[in-house]
Amino acid sequence: MRFVLPIILLLGFLSPTGKTTPAKAKVNTDDLISAPSLDWLSYHGDYSGRRYSALTEVTPENVKHLRAEWVFHVRNTDWLENTPVVVNGIMFVTAANDAFALDARTGRSIWHHTRPISEGLIDDASRHVSRGVALWHDRVYMETDNAHLICLDSRSGNQLWDVAYADWNKNYGATSAPLIVKDKVLVGTSGGDDGVRGFVAAFDAMSGKLVWRFWTIPGPGEFGSESWPGEAYQHGGGTTWMPGTYDPELNLIFWGTSNPSPDFNDDVRPGDDLYTDCVLALDPDNGKLKWFFQFTPHDLFDYDAVETPIVIDAKYKGQRRKLLVQANRNGYLYVLDRTNGKFLSATAFVQKLNWSTGIDENGRPIRNQVRPSPGGTRVCPGYSGATNWYAPSYSEITHTVYFLALEQCQLYFSAPTGAFQAGKEYYSTGVKHIPGEESEKILLAFNLDTDSFAWRYPQTGQGHSTGGTLSTAAGLLFFGDDAESFEAVDARTGKPLWHFNTGQAMSASPMTYAIDGKQHVAIAAGTDIFSFALP
Repeated sequence: MRFVLPIILLLGFLSPTGKTTPAKAKVNTDDLISAPSLDWLSYHGDYSGRRYSALTEVTPENVKHLRAEWVFHVRNTDWLENTPVVVNGIMFVTAANDAFALDARTGRSIWHHTRPISEGLIDDASRHVSRGVALWHDRVYMETDNAHLICLDSRSGNQLWDVAYADWNKNYGATSAPLIVKDKVLVGTSGGDDGVRGFVAAFDAMSGKLVWRFWTIPGPGEFGSESWPGEAYQHGGGTTWMPGTYDPELNLIFWGTSNPSPDFNDDVRPGDDLYTDCVLALDPDNGKLKWFFQFTPHDLFDYDAVETPIVIDAKYKGQRRKLLVQANRNGYLYVLDRTNGKFLSATAFVQKLNWSTGIDENGRPIRNQVRPSPGGTRVCPGYSGATNWYAPSYSEITHTVYFLALEQCQLYFSAPTGAFQAGKEYYSTGVKHIPGEESEKILLAFNLDTDSFAWRYPQTGQGHSTGGTLSTAAGLLFFGDDAESFEAVDARTGKPLWHFNTGQAMSASPMTYAIDGKQHVAIAAGTDIFSFALP
């Protein structure tokens, strides 16, 4: 391993104004409870997943003056999907298996922890994606492509410990940023299309010792196991490849799970296929399941439910409630009571939706006969979903949820399910583009006060972007658009206010932070981290 440890890291570093900032990155779990302001302390910014910042220096009136302050180029990856994390003027970013500490004012490298990418991985894991770090005290945590959890010293980048939490030879990988809850580091895996058995695991943040593991595919005799006859449970999917959210008052974590495996063919998995395509409410102290809600029972279309479950306290339909809101890959936006998982509503948010005719009073989809076939079946939404992992946000001032939607249909094909083989994907065939079928990304604003969409902002592009959103107390909404630009719109109206052409596709979600009273807004685009500020 190679480490860069400039002397300024030990002594503190000078800002452009000459002020000295202590070079430490100490984060307590209580810091993650309130909405982000000066710092951005986790992948979502705080526990709620709202991606809402209290910063107000950049406003709808002056955002037109926003300019690029610095750009940090990463050379060891083809693209970035991480959200930067900032504390006390230090920014932490990841690329593949590498971690970087940067001066958040200038983008200058402070240290670099490098680790070779893993050979022999398949499918998602072979892309070597890393979506960021988690911080706790003076430690930095990240997942590697082969499902190791590593702990680094935030002051130097030196590795403190390394724990293998899944056997990648069984097709496991990892793409997520970890989540810190109390004194535990929570992690998940990728590989839901490759015949693994999904889980969420918690490790002691100090020692790296396993504390608990919750298997998302029940074993023989457990509740829900009727969908998994014989050894099918060992390869049922239900992976947990994005970080969850947390409610400290209820002491519950909310974690989404992926599609069942094998994809597209249900020969070996009858029934609802629990706990795939679910949001799970788990006790973070012991991993016990408190409740679950399944969005797409017996999924045949790869409609993962790993999209961010947003924790919102708001009046809904005349009653003050503790809500959990998720715009799901299957094309419906769901509102749940997060105290018990009770279904409150579901609203279709794309026009191209043909796999169901609606959602019943209990939250179950009303299915029709649309299913993959040997000759190909037109299914809407397509394989990428009506939305996906790119982050939504929620504004406290507008009571509105913002997210990118995708209007798309594809041909779905099925084939008999073969025997599982380690080191190979477990798809029962796949999807194809429909000639002449156009795709379109749309920025949507769903208002909880009216239980309806406040506005829609269609994008110009091919529908291939995967940039997320960020809302601020100044009434701005930032997002990565579908034309390789970082853009800001008025959060109340959707009116475009500013954009910056990065010249690269965005597959990441933005964040914001402030140093010496100056607000910065940052996003990863292509292989670069961009940080913007007012003159």
